[in-house]
Amino acid sequence: MRSEEEVERAVERHSDTVRRLCMIHLKNYADTEDIFQTVFLKYALSSVLFESEEHERAWFIRVTINACKDLLKSFFHSRTVSLDELTEQPMELPPDHREVIEAVLSLPQKYRDVVYLHYFEDYTAPQISHILGKNANTIYTLLTRSKRMLRKKLGGDDYE
Repeated sequence: MRSEEEVERAVERHSDTVRRLCMIHLKNYADTEDIFQTVFLKYALSSVLFESEEHERAWFIRVTINACKDLLKSFFHSRTVSLDELTEQPMELPPDHREVIEAVLSLPQKYRDVVYLHYFEDYTAPQISHILGKNANTIYTLLTRSKRMLRKKLGGDDYE
């Protein structure tokens, strides 16, 4: 079990990343907060020794993605409807941002993860391949395909 100071430092360092990943996967604030707490509780109770700050960050990303997937597969989650869906209120973002975010969120999950890690967390394809446990060439392919899909969804030029 980790000390309170270690947990507080980890929350300061990784809270934004964990929340953003959760929102990309879950699209729901309440579920995001639940997974956020779950991830940091796992960290507090874990005895994993990290080789570097980058190793620790990768651990948080992997645990967050797995926790989100577990929640999405759960019986409870598949049988509920969020209040957001019931009220159908649009997100409070500038129109151009909303369109891009909605396009990214509409991508299949395997593309969303790669796009998020590359464009929002500034990971390279080899780093993403290590985090997700996939071949680097697969990551390059997923990035290329996701760019093509986003270009099509956002009405960009169709070159390449």
